[in-house]
Amino acid sequence: MTATSPLAAEAATPARISVQGVTKTYNLAGKEFFALDNVSLDVADNEFITVVGPSGCGKSTLMNVLAGLDKPTSGQAVVDGKVVSGPGPERGVIFQQYALFPWLTVRKNVEFGLKTAGLGAKERREKAEHFIEMVGLSQFADALPKMLSGGMKQRCAIARAYAVDPTILLMDEPFGALDALTRVKLQEQLLDTWSQEKRTVVFITHDVDEAVYLANRVVVMAARPGRIFDVIDVDLPYPRTEEMRLSPEFTALRNRVWHSVYHQNTRTAAGSTPSTLTA
Repeated sequence: MTATSPLAAEAATPARISVQGVTKTYNLAGKEFFALDNVSLDVADNEFITVVGPSGCGKSTLMNVLAGLDKPTSGQAVVDGKVVSGPGPERGVIFQQYALFPWLTVRKNVEFGLKTAGLGAKERREKAEHFIEMVGLSQFADALPKMLSGGMKQRCAIARAYAVDPTILLMDEPFGALDALTRVKLQEQLLDTWSQEKRTVVFITHDVDEAVYLANRVVVMAARPGRIFDVIDVDLPYPRTEEMRLSPEFTALRNRVWHSVYHQNTRTAAGSTPSTLTA
């Protein structure tokens, strides 16, 4: 089965990201373990998709393949028509761990990738200031990471990723370690940033509410073997609001995703065998 969102169907150009029959196996105690099994997925330009599923379903493995940090056993990931063979500047990666340089200020952290790319000091400063302001950290531009809260550190990481102008953002549970209130605020901040500086986003999460609130589409994965189990269009308008979380439409989508994640043994999507389902 092939599932496409209206956004993807309307795109005049090929998919920004195309995962094509990706399988990833590991040898565990002499046995072959399938972290991913024949996963296929197309993501349109500027689309925001979330990937959710139970522990061990291969979410982070898929992210590492897209980032070029891991190679598939078979199949391939294609970005802008080119097979992914390693990390690239068109893909910004944000992890759950903040990965900031502790000895550099917020401004210097945001400037780091720009300096590596060879930009001059004035241009680095201007770009850094723009994205620091965009994520609401202007008052903390000269602060070291140890002076920031967890949410502020993650906003700095997002600013740093945007600053190098990637066409794609790959986010692996970036808000997973934060408290509930900070998490909600950063979800709103991320969507506000995305509305200003459009990017194609693949966002890994284990939180069903977060998955629905952020996405154009929610990709539900299943474990053993890791595979795509369902793809759910989120036909809620942007900008998303706090009131929207309380709406019947949001509740219905949340319940559908929840059921798809936690009742996978009771069915297979659209009558397909789980190991061969294609999104």
